[in-house]
Amino acid sequence: MSERIVIAGASGFIGQYLTAAFRAQGAQVSHIGRRGADASWGDPAAITRLVDGADLVINMAGKSVNCRYNDANRAEIFRSRLDTTRELGEAIAASENPPPLWINSSTATIYRHAEDRPMTESTGEIGTGFSVSVATSWEAAFFERDLPRTRRVALRMAIVLGDGSALIPLLRLARTGLGGPQLDGRWFATKARRNAGTFHEFRARGGRQRFSWVHLRDVLGAIEFVRAHPELEGAVNVASPNPVDNREVMATIRHVLGVKFGLPAYRWMLELGSIAIRTETELVLKSRWVVPERLLDAGYEFTFPELEPAIRDIVQHPGLPPVPIHS
Repeated sequence: MSERIVIAGASGFIGQYLTAAFRAQGAQVSHIGRRGADASWGDPAAITRLVDGADLVINMAGKSVNCRYNDANRAEIFRSRLDTTRELGEAIAASENPPPLWINSSTATIYRHAEDRPMTESTGEIGTGFSVSVATSWEAAFFERDLPRTRRVALRMAIVLGDGSALIPLLRLARTGLGGPQLDGRWFATKARRNAGTFHEFRARGGRQRFSWVHLRDVLGAIEFVRAHPELEGAVNVASPNPVDNREVMATIRHVLGVKFGLPAYRWMLELGSIAIRTETELVLKSRWVVPERLLDAGYEFTFPELEPAIRDIVQHPGLPPVPIHS
C-alpha cells in the first residue's frame, strides 16, 4: 500500500515540488487549501478525514511576507499561519490514527539580526520586531497542543532558492546592470512603523549583512532526513552550512550570469523601490546568519552546500528541480 501524505499550502513553488517528489516516489498526496484542494480550510471534518491515518502531514500554508507590512497584510500574515496550524492541530487531535509525523514550516527570521556569530538551534537568540513575532507565534501555535502520538518538527527555513523564489528578482537586477550589493544606511522612521515593529534599523555596513539560504532540493532532502531520524523533533534549522553575505551573493550571481559589473543599491533607492513594488527592505537588509547544527550533527549531507553551484543549477535548469527517485 502506498504512503498517504497530506500537504497544506501546496500552491507555492515549495509545495509544488514536494507534491511532485512524493508522487514520483509512489505516494498518494492530498492537499488542504483554499481552492481546488482535497479539503478546504474551515472544514474540520474534511481535514480530519485527510489527516487520519496519514503517514506524514506537511504544512506550508501562509501568506507571503513579500508585501508591504500595512495593517491588513500584517493581520493576514498572522492569521494565515496561526489559524491553519491550529486547524491542523485540532484535526490531528481528533484522529483515531494520527499521523506519526507533522512537519510545519517556520522561518530562520526568528533569530536576531546577527553580524557577530551564527545562530544555531542551541545557541541562537530570538530577535524582536514584527517578523520575529510572527515566527514565535507560529511555532507556539504549532506546539501548543498535546499530541502524544505525533512527532512535530518546525522547519526554520532560510531563504529558499529555486525558480520562483527571491532569487529571481536578484537575477533580473544583475542582468540589467543593477546587480551590485544592497547597501544599508540611515532612513527616517515613522512612529507607526516603530510601534508595529516593521522598521529596519541601520546596522550592517558595506553590504555585509549575512545571507542564509538553502536550495529547494535540500528542503526536500531535509524533510526526508527528518522522517528517517525519529530523534529529531522540535525546531530544526534548514539552511546551507555555508552562509555568505549580500556582497558575495550578488558577486556570485554576476559571475554565474557572466555579468562583469553591477551598480549598488543604496538604502534610499531600496526604500523607494520597495514602496513601488509593494515589499519591505527588511527582506534584503536584515542580517540572517543561520547554521543547521541539528541536521549536521545528525549526519545530513547537503546536495548543494555551496552557493555558486546552487545558483548555477537554478539558472541552467529553470523550473522545478528533477525529482530524486529512491529505489
